[in-house]
Amino acid sequence: MSTSLSVVLLLLVLICACAALQIKSLQNSVILFSTFSFFSALLFTDLSALDVAFTEASIGAAITTLYFMIVIHSSKKKGNNHEDR
Repeated sequence: MSTSLSVVLLLLVLICACAALQIKSLQNSVILFSTFSFFSALLFTDLSALDVAFTEASIGAAITTLYFMIVIHSSKKKGNNHEDR
């Protein structure tokens, strides 16, 4: 475990979290959330918690991001249908 790498990863996690909260676009926010999960997985790997890192990478960075993007896409479609009436 390298302390400097852990500090850099923690700073990247913090930056991604703050940016995801400040951004107005939902899609960009989801992408930043995915980046947050990826850096979290790297941090857990650096801390030798490989099972937690694998779970974070598979669920946090992949499945959750895909789910959020599908929901955003389908809600935009439904929103456009109501405006056409």
